[in-house]
Amino acid sequence: MSRTPIVLIHGLMGSLDDPAIHACLPDRPVLAPPLLGYGEFSTTPPARLSIAAQIAHIHRLVTERFGAGPVHLVGHSMGGAIAPLFAESYPHLTATIVDVEGNFTLKDAFWSGQLARMSEAQAEQMLGRQRADPAAWLARLRIAINERTLASACEWLHLQPASTLRALGTALVKTTSKPDYLETVRKIFATHSVHLVAGERSRDDWDTPEWALDSAKSLTVMPGCGHLMMLDDPEGFGRVVAGLTD
Repeated sequence: MSRTPIVLIHGLMGSLDDPAIHACLPDRPVLAPPLLGYGEFSTTPPARLSIAAQIAHIHRLVTERFGAGPVHLVGHSMGGAIAPLFAESYPHLTATIVDVEGNFTLKDAFWSGQLARMSEAQAEQMLGRQRADPAAWLARLRIAINERTLASACEWLHLQPASTLRALGTALVKTTSKPDYLETVRKIFATHSVHLVAGERSRDDWDTPEWALDSAKSLTVMPGCGHLMMLDDPEGFGRVVAGLTD
């Protein structure tokens, strides 16, 4: 079994620090930190929230925890955009990338685009509605409503303020719309082992370039899951991560 550490980078909302995921990675060094603007870092001023700032944040946490050795990067959604850019800046720290429906194009960043166009008040109202009725939020995402998913939804919805969602939605749109973004990602696919992971319900909506499919070491589609497969099936997600980083 590999002893290379695993770093789980969450998306625009939520966390990958789930005991059900960690249980599938026994005896593996795992770090699933909150990004700037989330959890213990939720008071980070919106003006300081950028993709570059998140990369620096992850670098600091990774080197503090694991030193100068390489790590497996598992990035979901926004985290899937952060991971290859981290690898560009720190190739020596990147062993493998697991891209979990990460943003390739602006089509993938549709929710980020909506947030970027919202006023501060509109973003607050949106998050307030979701927090008031997490079951309805799960239902819209076609995620089964039960004690586990409701508890996770409540946790996710309270991990970040609306200002974080709005600021990072804007930052993600800005980053992925740059002409050289996809070229940078393509270079990382050529120099690193990259695995793709998608949910069965959301796979067709993931705007994955043909070159990415051709260059990736593997494509795993999680049955019965959508974009938030770690809420749909955290144990299954953990097993996928374990298999791809072994």
